[in-house]
Amino acid sequence: MEGRMFGLETPLMTALQHLLDIPDGEAGGVGVAGGEKQGPTRAYVRDARAMAATPADVKELPGAYAFVVDMPGLGSGDIKVQVEDERVLVISGERRREEKEDAKYVRMERRMGKMMRKFVLPENADMEKIAAACRDGVLTVTVEKLPPPEPKKPKTIQVQVA
Repeated sequence: MEGRMFGLETPLMTALQHLLDIPDGEAGGVGVAGGEKQGPTRAYVRDARAMAATPADVKELPGAYAFVVDMPGLGSGDIKVQVEDERVLVISGERRREEKEDAKYVRMERRMGKMMRKFVLPENADMEKIAAACRDGVLTVTVEKLPPPEPKKPKTIQVQVA
C-alpha cells in the first residue's frame, strides 16, 4: 500500500483504502455465506460523500418551495435536475479537473468530483411546475405548490313532514 511510505498505516487509513478498492456493485464483506451483501457498495459511498459535501438551502415561500444549491464551476449543461420515484428531487453534477499538458498542480484545494443532493418533496408540491436556473455557481430549483383544496360545503337535506 502507498500509505506505508508516508507513515499512514493506521487502522483508519487501511479501512478507507479497503472501501476505495471495492468494485462497483460488490459488497464490502468477503466470504459471506448465502451471497448476502454486507457493507456499503462503492457507488453508495461515492454518492454519500457527494451529498455530504454539497451545501444546500431549502426555503418555503407562499406559493413555492425553493432549493438553493452551491454548484461552483459548473455550467448549466453540467447540472442535472431530475425527479425520481415520483417525489424525490435529485440535483447532481460533476466538476472535472482542468488538464493542461504544460501545467502542473502545486496545490489543489478546490473541490472536484461529483456533487449531489436528494430531497423528498412534500405532498402539496406540483410535479409539473418545476423550474431551475443557475447563476454565478448557485443553482435555484423552484417547485410550485398545488393550490389548497377547496373546503367542502355542507350538504343541506330538506326535511319533509310526514
